[in-house]
Amino acid sequence: MSGLRRGVGLFLAVALLLPTGGCRPLLDRSAPVPPWPGGPTPSWQWQLTGRLDPTVDAQVYVLDGFDTTLETARRLRADGRRLVCHVEVGIFLETRSDAGRFPAGVLGAPARAPGQPSRTPRGRWLDVRQWSALAPVLADRFRLCRGKGFVGVLPVGMDGYAHRSGFPLTFDDQLGFNRRVAGLAGQTGLAVGLTNDIDQVLALEPYFDFAVNEECVRRTECGRLVPFTEAGKPVFHVEYQGSTDEFCGTSVGYGLTSIRKDRDLGVRRDVCPP
Repeated sequence: MSGLRRGVGLFLAVALLLPTGGCRPLLDRSAPVPPWPGGPTPSWQWQLTGRLDPTVDAQVYVLDGFDTTLETARRLRADGRRLVCHVEVGIFLETRSDAGRFPAGVLGAPARAPGQPSRTPRGRWLDVRQWSALAPVLADRFRLCRGKGFVGVLPVGMDGYAHRSGFPLTFDDQLGFNRRVAGLAGQTGLAVGLTNDIDQVLALEPYFDFAVNEECVRRTECGRLVPFTEAGKPVFHVEYQGSTDEFCGTSVGYGLTSIRKDRDLGVRRDVCPP
């Protein structure tokens, strides 16, 4: 059964990244995008702050779903870029336009989302047990991503149970939430990535199409991402410390596509050779 689920997941990932003739609101058909590159994992860029540089030599761009305009997305797609939508699902940010839709009862302890300075957290963990309260907001966020032309989504805040979230979250609470997020993304027509949550990789790999990891070399955890690479699914990896000379040998050896960036996730990136 696990083999069947894996096959279906891979088929879905490829199918979602191929142009189709179906009707999808707001998609610009004047800018067709080639299929997800075969062979080695495609090169990538993760930019959340600063002025977007559309000339970065990367096939996959992970961009903020709220800040990226429809016109920007159209231009990137016209250049053959594959767009992945960075969006919070387990973390609340008061700066988001839909922040008022979250009930006070789901807001927990301070949290830092990727791209935010560690000393000034502006986020809070969400109570992922309250799916009925969160699902409508998350569904609309995913529809926003799809409407702008993103083909994948990178849900952020997938490991609150491993932090001081302000709630008694358990391993199973998080596992159930993450699976629901993956299902919701699939229903919206988006490939879905697992962000960090290293302790649940083995259980969640069948439900996700790719993975994004922060600092597995520094934390000596890269080997735990092998379920994704063995399944032929991309693993995009970023380190914030040291140089590529120091970590590329390790990460590339595990089959990861690695870059070095500053923690604010601005334009700058150093790329590991394939």
